[in-house]
Amino acid sequence: MPTPARRIGVLLVNLGTPDSPQTGDVRRYLNEFLTDGRVIDMPAAVRYPLFQGLVVPLRAPKSAKIYQQLWDAERGSPLLFHGLDLKALVQQQLGDEYVVAFGMRYQKPSIESALEELRDAAVDRIIVLPLFPQYAAASTGSVQEKVMDIVKDWWIVPTINFISTFADDPGFIASFVARGKAEMAKHDYDHIVFSYHGIPERHVLKGSFKGYCQLGKCCNTYNKNNRYCYRAQCFATSRLLAAGLGLRDDQYTVTFQSRLQSRLRDPWLQPYTDEVIKDFPAKGIKNVLAFSPAFVADCLETTVEVGMEFKELFEENGGAHWQLVPSLNSEPQWARAVADMIRSN
Repeated sequence: MPTPARRIGVLLVNLGTPDSPQTGDVRRYLNEFLTDGRVIDMPAAVRYPLFQGLVVPLRAPKSAKIYQQLWDAERGSPLLFHGLDLKALVQQQLGDEYVVAFGMRYQKPSIESALEELRDAAVDRIIVLPLFPQYAAASTGSVQEKVMDIVKDWWIVPTINFISTFADDPGFIASFVARGKAEMAKHDYDHIVFSYHGIPERHVLKGSFKGYCQLGKCCNTYNKNNRYCYRAQCFATSRLLAAGLGLRDDQYTVTFQSRLQSRLRDPWLQPYTDEVIKDFPAKGIKNVLAFSPAFVADCLETTVEVGMEFKELFEENGGAHWQLVPSLNSEPQWARAVADMIRSN
């Protein structure tokens, strides 16, 4: 009897999206997202009543209006359709020896449904790739926790590998460099901004290896002691992108966006993108190219926040030209890079 072919399962995971830009669907999405204990690391007894009872009801109608700006009339949420497109391209790259599934940490398609798809295919083992280049407990860590919470109830648990970070992966870097060079060929820019999603400083300090991470010069090098420090990974990605783009140190700035406003005065990673770019025109920086290298698919934080809101803020303060570099989405070069990461794991 011939030995049956053993196929490898691949689970690609992104953050999540509401089913529609309507307030009710946005409220359901935010309720799940903002009550995740890895996102809002408060005791559950405080987190649930605060966010489900106060924050989400106030935020959902405002967020719904923003999602309506983002929504594609035919295809819906960009984060979803780019994810499904990427899944199909990666499957083509990997071939029949692999089964590729796609899920969202919050809402649909769920991680559980994607794992069931792989289980139904009787895969020999599973490689999980959270689509967050820089590891953070609130993103990659949350995906890992959810996967483990689901499979703990399986009677037979196959070998599962997690790709926890790809902040310095050559294929990822090359894909973003190519996107950047395409934009740089269209216009002359005074400065480059690498804007990353922010996290509370305490998240970095909580994960500091033996106290190594201190939110300072410790992030100037990327090594075994800060391998999973979100801030160090952001700076490592930026240095590699700058090298690929041929930039000097004074030609780019690393910033952090999307902080949650809080009366707790809880500091997030700095400098804040919105505060930095307001001062650029007065310094003679009038033409800016902006990257969002914490995201591999365009979404609310890239298209709306960086592409629209920051553009308006920059121009209101005297800026002449602001351009967002499109995310990797389902670019063929990026799909090849993802397939290479899977094969190497």
